[in-house]
Amino acid sequence: MSAAPDKWRPSLTLVIFAVLTTVGVLPLVGLFFFRLYDNQLIRQTQAELIAQSRVLATIYAQEVTARLDSGLTLGAEVRPGVLPDPGNQVTPIRPALDLTANDLLRRRPDAQAAIRPAQPAYVEIGAKLTPIIRETQKVTLAGFRILDPQGVVIAGRQEVGQSLAHIEEVADALHGQYRATLRNRVPDKPPPPIYSFSRGLGVHVFSAMPVIVNNRVAGVIYTTRTPSNIFDHLYQERAKFVLAGLAVILGTIAIGLVFSRTITLPMRELIDRAARISRGDREAFQPLRHYGTREFAQLSHSFLGMAEQLARRSDYIATFSAHLTHELKSPLTSIKGAAELLQDSVQGKSGSLTPAEQKTFIANILSDTQRLEAMAQRLRELARAESLPQNERTELAPVIADLKSRFPESTISASGSLDRVIGMSAEKALIVLSHLADNAVRHKAGTIRLEAVDERTTLRLTVSNDGEPISAPNRDRIFDAFFTTRRDQGGTGMGLAIARAVMASHGGSIRLKPTDEGAAFELQFPVA
Repeated sequence: MSAAPDKWRPSLTLVIFAVLTTVGVLPLVGLFFFRLYDNQLIRQTQAELIAQSRVLATIYAQEVTARLDSGLTLGAEVRPGVLPDPGNQVTPIRPALDLTANDLLRRRPDAQAAIRPAQPAYVEIGAKLTPIIRETQKVTLAGFRILDPQGVVIAGRQEVGQSLAHIEEVADALHGQYRATLRNRVPDKPPPPIYSFSRGLGVHVFSAMPVIVNNRVAGVIYTTRTPSNIFDHLYQERAKFVLAGLAVILGTIAIGLVFSRTITLPMRELIDRAARISRGDREAFQPLRHYGTREFAQLSHSFLGMAEQLARRSDYIATFSAHLTHELKSPLTSIKGAAELLQDSVQGKSGSLTPAEQKTFIANILSDTQRLEAMAQRLRELARAESLPQNERTELAPVIADLKSRFPESTISASGSLDRVIGMSAEKALIVLSHLADNAVRHKAGTIRLEAVDERTTLRLTVSNDGEPISAPNRDRIFDAFFTTRRDQGGTGMGLAIARAVMASHGGSIRLKPTDEGAAFELQFPVA
């Protein structure tokens, strides 16, 4: 497998640090969204001006109605569709100013000289309303102008007697339409740099409420006020914001500790284990001290299990290679020696072999060759035994029938759940049983008994015979590769090792059972 490209990659610590920094800075990013908060404050200011203007408009309308008989002149007639349906009991005017949509006009134009002065009756109404608007202004901090039907100021702190009819919102109100605008204002002193985050600081809200009498405009209540300052609000609530900041910092630290405990520390320990395993440290297969999460525990178990299995496999291959070299050395040495003697005899050298001796050496060569062939066959069987199963399944009944035909000289009896389907092919099951039967025949067994018991998830098969018993010193070694007590009779010592490899590769097992006579093996087959 090719190595990963050598390029810069962030460490897990750097990624976690970046995440925690983002979490900690995220509240500060909210400063860039002050416009949304400003917009809410602006609409709140507009709603207050609407309420105040409507009260004054009602008083103003009553005063005009009381003076209509004295020749008071009304303004423009309100166009159809501008005023709400008189049948509606509730006709609210909803705040609609939107700072985020850039509904911002230049600063309010200055007042102009009136084309003609206001009628004395309107001046009298303005004088009567002046104490009311001054007392209201003390509490609300709003600026009030009361205009006659021509847009001339008849009450207010400033601009009395001048005209405001040329201002956009006032012009609409003089035609019976309520209008509110946002306008720039010039502050008394330059604001601090941080105020640039908030656009609501440098604006004024202007509200022009028409006064309607007999479907004609009798005047306009023109109000203005600066929206609440967001920074003043933050300063007033500074204790809460400090607590919120501390909560964010403590929360970020807590998240960092959780990440460190559940991810960083276990991962560093696993990396250290991998390095120790690569150096051949067998103590590194021990479980980790901390796993952190369920998924990381599964990953660690899988990794350490795989590494331990590979280590065992490596040891097995090394041991097996040593045994195989030792087993092959004897027949090869014998064949080489016999061949050299026969070669000397053919070349007529002194001390030539007699015909009888030549036949003996040839027989030895053939015998050793047969042993090598048998060993090669067992190695092929062992390779097939250790291959992974591929959806294999069979029943024991046909396998035992083949076993009887392969060992006709032996009496083989079978009983129990022979029709249970096991997770192994018929070929591999026959390999296992054939090696057990062959081992029994070599130890002078005349009868082989098989008994199958269904245990739901496994099928337990007991294979026993009446042959020679296995001695106590050999009971722990019978499954070792190349261990045999019949080497002079052609035994390779690989039969039981192959049987164990087949069972293990399919998730089963084989073990030697204690018995007083002969030998007995217990096999656990996985059921399909």
